[in-house]
Amino acid sequence: MKLDKINIDGKTQTIEVMDDVFAIKSNKKVISEVIYKLKANLKGRKAKTKQKNEIIGSTSKIYAQKGTGNARHASRKAPIFVGGGVAHGPKGEKSYKKRKINKSEKKLSVVSLISEKNKMKNLIILNDFNKEVKKTKELFLILKKLEATNSLIIIDKSSLNKIGKSANNIPNVKVTDIDHFSSFDLIKFKKLILTESSVKEIEKRYS
Repeated sequence: MKLDKINIDGKTQTIEVMDDVFAIKSNKKVISEVIYKLKANLKGRKAKTKQKNEIIGSTSKIYAQKGTGNARHASRKAPIFVGGGVAHGPKGEKSYKKRKINKSEKKLSVVSLISEKNKMKNLIILNDFNKEVKKTKELFLILKKLEATNSLIIIDKSSLNKIGKSANNIPNVKVTDIDHFSSFDLIKFKKLILTESSVKEIEKRYS
């Protein structure tokens, strides 16, 4: 299929793209599953309490087993005592397993979302950036002209070197290359902007 390719100056040409990357039927179930796993893996699990075996202190029996009239206790490390271990408390990050996302799931979710962006007219393809955009204001005006002030920009590494710094301070805009984006990014931002070279890289990886 053919899509419009826009020059920064506003001139429009066409580019041939692969249907199995830009025009497939969106798989909502896979997208939902991948997003769920990504969010679960990103979630911080820092909280941790000390278990009984992690408390530093004497392990000696606090009083005799029988004859005192009191309940039977071992050391002061038991959860029942102040300063003892915590029963069933959070165990920190290491106790949680990362949810695995297999390659076919990841690939299908990304392609489904790219196709969805194209279907909803939220996909913009630009020429590669040949000149460096030094000022944030200059890049912001380009995005405003494209009606893409809330956008994920996936570009080739050469273009990334030319606009990466000027995009750092623009809110609701993320500039990255093909190696550093996920399905979560595609959902988070309204518009998707690709350069001609990044289109070819995406087709090579995800077709």
